[in-house]
Amino acid sequence: MKYIIKEQECGYLLKNGVLKKLLFAGKYNFYSWMGYELKIVSMIGKVDTGKFPAELLMKHPDFASRVVRVQIPDNCIGMHLVDGVYRQFLLEGEALYWNVYETNEIRLIDVTGTQITEDQVPGMYRHLIPARMYKKIVVGDGETGLLYIDSRYAEQLDCGVYYYWIYAHEVSCKIFNLKIQQLDISGQEILSSDKVGVRLNILCSYRITDPVSLVQKMEGAGKLLYTKIQLLAREYVGQYRLDELLAQKEAIGKWLYEQMKALETEYCVEILDVGIKDIILPGEIRDIMNTVLVAEKKAQANVIMRREEVASTRSLLNTAKLMEENQILYRLKELEYLERICDKVGSISVSGGGNILEQLMGLALPKETKAS
Repeated sequence: MKYIIKEQECGYLLKNGVLKKLLFAGKYNFYSWMGYELKIVSMIGKVDTGKFPAELLMKHPDFASRVVRVQIPDNCIGMHLVDGVYRQFLLEGEALYWNVYETNEIRLIDVTGTQITEDQVPGMYRHLIPARMYKKIVVGDGETGLLYIDSRYAEQLDCGVYYYWIYAHEVSCKIFNLKIQQLDISGQEILSSDKVGVRLNILCSYRITDPVSLVQKMEGAGKLLYTKIQLLAREYVGQYRLDELLAQKEAIGKWLYEQMKALETEYCVEILDVGIKDIILPGEIRDIMNTVLVAEKKAQANVIMRREEVASTRSLLNTAKLMEENQILYRLKELEYLERICDKVGSISVSGGGNILEQLMGLALPKETKAS
């Protein structure tokens, strides 16, 4: 039987099921009745062993010199490069590739460590590792991460992207926000000392300063701060009457801030501000307060009106005294009112005898002139 083996191929020559040798490019004639059989395989990529054990094939120098064979242990994965370019990651126990028309390289990478370094796997290839082999941790801006290896604290991570092997270890990370955070404590129903129920809306700004101590002391700072401020507010409001509370809104916030500032070390935070946003009164109390306010404003308006009337009357009295003592000033005042009257006259109708101009002149002349 005639066989043709191409340039990129080779053939396994068998006689009576026994491998005799490898054949390469060319034309061959073998007779099956003599027990010969030829299996032709490609010499590119992964080796097709034709169901022969790799150990048997490796005994032939022509085969062994043309392949690369790597045993991948359980604690490693293989990084397969073809002509220096990444091709794939290999997990199986044995890698067998032809090294004839392309250069295959298998780099063994130990996966029993913790962090994946640049020397092990360059950053551009890390996302190509099988997902079950690694863990990706992302720490954003203004955040920090607490790394735990096998449930034990390892280190604190700054902003960045990290990769860790999880083949032989359990890796976890707790992310903490180090930015300023605002705690809104709203709708707190509290009784004053005169048994009036008021609702407080409180705002608290804080920032986590020691996340390592924080995880050792408590589950989360926000919930504990919320409860503590709530209790302090009840303690303060219960000491004062309603009208006293309304008069010292700023004092409540200042007192709460001082109390929480003293607890910074205990809660592993920095308290930046505590203030009262709103004091909400019950409906009936609010109506009463509005009525009182309206009455106060009306009384103030009446006082101002009376004060202005007194001032106006006093001014008129002073003016009258001046005009009584000074006839020229009196006459000037008459002319001023005459001018105002004339400004409002649109037209003049003359009836009866006499000259209107003479009458106006008569009003303008002094009394002494008319008497003479």
